[in-house]
Amino acid sequence: QVQLVESGGGLVQAGGALRLSCAASGIIFSISTMGWFRQAPGKQRELVASITRGGSTNYADSVKARFTISRDNAKNTVSLQMNSLKPEDTAVYYCSTNKYGLAYWGQGTQVTVSS
Repeated sequence: QVQLVESGGGLVQAGGALRLSCAASGIIFSISTMGWFRQAPGKQRELVASITRGGSTNYADSVKARFTISRDNAKNTVSLQMNSLKPEDTAVYYCSTNKYGLAYWGQGTQVTVSS
């Protein structure tokens, strides 16, 4: 079955950095588009960044130039480097992919940015 396991969240001061990682199994990782989403309290889940099998990336306007998504096909992992963090980046961050038209999610990792 598909499993996505996130790690790397935590508490950081505004202006700081964190790196999230997601280990994937149960999919052919090298051909899968991978994404990072986030959900803040009282808000809808939103796409933060995605990366295609070919390495093309897409970012939410709110994180452009601050966050970088990358993938390691040899390790079946996707990462999100988050720099210049702001309090509004506080949320639970989820790794996601889809297989045969179904969306799969990790359990989420909390990122809290203090002002």
